[in-house]
Amino acid sequence: MQGSYRTIELSDAPFESQGLRFLTVKTPNLLGRGDICLYIPKVEEGVDGLPIYILLHGVYGSAWIWAMKGGAHKAAEKLISNKTIEPAIIAMPSDGLWGDGSAYFSHHSKKFDHWIVNDVVTAIKENIQEAKNSIATCIGGLSMGGYGALSLGARFPEKFKAISGHSSITKLEQMALFVEEPLEAYLNNNDLPDVIDCIKLNQDKLPKLRFDCGVTDELIEPNRLLHKELNDLNIEHIYEEFDGGHEWSYWIKHVEKTLVFFNKQK
Repeated sequence: MQGSYRTIELSDAPFESQGLRFLTVKTPNLLGRGDICLYIPKVEEGVDGLPIYILLHGVYGSAWIWAMKGGAHKAAEKLISNKTIEPAIIAMPSDGLWGDGSAYFSHHSKKFDHWIVNDVVTAIKENIQEAKNSIATCIGGLSMGGYGALSLGARFPEKFKAISGHSSITKLEQMALFVEEPLEAYLNNNDLPDVIDCIKLNQDKLPKLRFDCGVTDELIEPNRLLHKELNDLNIEHIYEEFDGGHEWSYWIKHVEKTLVFFNKQK
């Protein structure tokens, strides 16, 4: 037994590299195990209150992909070393590994949303010394992970200081563009709102919000619509468009904007 979870496995320092650590947690929310890839910056001994920046992956991926295809840890390392941002832990969890993508909400008797919102942060604080007394968490993601970040950040505003989405799915029906599973597999026993409906639930207490999309991305029009809907509701946010499509070259380039934005929210 260790902390809040029956079993925890944490990688050992002699075999780790590039500041990356791996954590596997058994949780009732997943009816099994979930993985978290972590970037832990080098800090002075005794530092135990680093903020936690969660990055959610898109369809097909898992806990490794933000680091091993997106280089998010390298982006963080660069920004920390040149003092653009203060040291922070980058947490890159799996989505629960259901189908091509879980969409980060509860279905099929698994609480993928509570895995992210509760388990990920608790497991990090209980097992990573540098996060033991962390009091600041932000959430971001790409594509399906953008959908997760926007919807979870809006549904659980007390948990997060800021939200950031890249190339985000904005309505659950857009999952059909990417996944093999029929949309009905997500909708059975669910009436999960679209992102804008999640935001409306707590629009008076939202965390700071930004999102962006590439102008040749198939999700550009849905992102433009979300921007318009937020403006119509007078909800403060940042929306940006850049060259590029729904691809890793775009996310590698722009993840720094997420980290800088998170760093501003104290």
